[in-house]
Amino acid sequence: MASKPSIPKGTRDFSPAEVAKRQYIIATIKSNFEKFGFQPIETPSFENSETLMGKYGEEGDRLIFKILNSGDYLAKADAALLQNKESNKLTSSISEKALRYDLTVPFARYVVQHQSEIEFPFKRYQIQPVWRADRPQKGRFREFFQCDADVVGSKSLWQEVELVQLYDSVFTQLGLEGVTIKINNRKILSGIAEVIGAKDKLIDFTVALDKLDKIGEDGVKKEMIEKGIAESAIEKVQPLFNFTGTISEKIEKLSTLLAESEEGLKGVEELRFICDNVFNLGLNKAVLDLDVTLARGLNYYTGAIFEVAAPKTVSMGSIGGGGRYDDLTGIFGLKDMSGVGISFGLDRIYLVIEELNLFPETVTSTSKALFINYGEKEAFYSMKAITQLRSFGIKVELYPDKAKVGKQFQHADKRGIPFAVIVGETEMSEGKFALKNLFSGEQNLLDFEGLKAVLE
Repeated sequence: MASKPSIPKGTRDFSPAEVAKRQYIIATIKSNFEKFGFQPIETPSFENSETLMGKYGEEGDRLIFKILNSGDYLAKADAALLQNKESNKLTSSISEKALRYDLTVPFARYVVQHQSEIEFPFKRYQIQPVWRADRPQKGRFREFFQCDADVVGSKSLWQEVELVQLYDSVFTQLGLEGVTIKINNRKILSGIAEVIGAKDKLIDFTVALDKLDKIGEDGVKKEMIEKGIAESAIEKVQPLFNFTGTISEKIEKLSTLLAESEEGLKGVEELRFICDNVFNLGLNKAVLDLDVTLARGLNYYTGAIFEVAAPKTVSMGSIGGGGRYDDLTGIFGLKDMSGVGISFGLDRIYLVIEELNLFPETVTSTSKALFINYGEKEAFYSMKAITQLRSFGIKVELYPDKAKVGKQFQHADKRGIPFAVIVGETEMSEGKFALKNLFSGEQNLLDFEGLKAVLE
């Protein structure tokens, strides 16, 4: 007997109901992207390895899925590296392509490759799957969708203000209350590293600090020490672990802490502009908060950075994030092209909405009516009505086989179809339809217009 098939860890199959719910979230995000003036693009599921590698830091590079070269992929491999099992050095010769890790770097490649065709500032959105060789856990998968919106070709901080509003608009429409949009600025983190004398350890400092909510204060300090950051420097950063107050109060504390750092103060002023204007314009359901420990582990952010936390009633990691990158396209040869973007975590948003029972009942609605099949003549009579009903956008279907009537009704019940349409000799001779409500049991004899009126 053949073994039961399976799928790789970190991937999933989706049922019709699950797909309907995912499409509901995607449609909501997409409609808001377009409402804010973003245009859709798509890029390949895999890129040349050189496009992706080195763009996400050491941790990110390890999580990129590499694709073996076609044919005899060991033909070009260095025999010594192969014998000594030096896999890291061997990879480049046996794998020239890789699955995309996110949508931002492929977008930067797209901008550079198509720069002569693009009207700047360019506002694009992209909703496609990405892949990461991560350890699967709740809300974290190896294959998942990202929903990104980016603007390139403008350094205006009004873009950051609009992206906060975009987050708020989407989560408001999805009915999610208590979502917190955390904001920080990489210039502030650079300034802190500078004033504590750890400027040369900026990446190590920010990567460790970004893990505060996961491994705690002691864990962060331990990682910093392991990365070579002096204990005296860590003592100076102690205030960051308990940084409280309103956004205005936090900004004033940062102004004092970073008084000796020009770059740090610039980051403070950028934050002040964004936060002041967001508050003056107002938000619907989301809350904006300044989180000075927020670093985000990606190397390319240079200004404002965002991370969206789910409502506190749900145990879930971030459900969105993004930030400003001043020269991401520079890695592909196009200098001084500033951009800023955000991403929505579709899978985690799904889990949050599901846990809070916020999906509308209509999202998973199936056909409105099942026409019972009594034979060829009855099926043809039914199909004429079905064709007309579908032309009005009404979802109806015919049971394809002349099966036992009980089986057909059972099928409708299992599918959650609310009505059955019964057509026999009597109904056909009168040009009518017997419509049965499968929830109440009520049955009525209707002409086509009456049938259409009930099913609309």
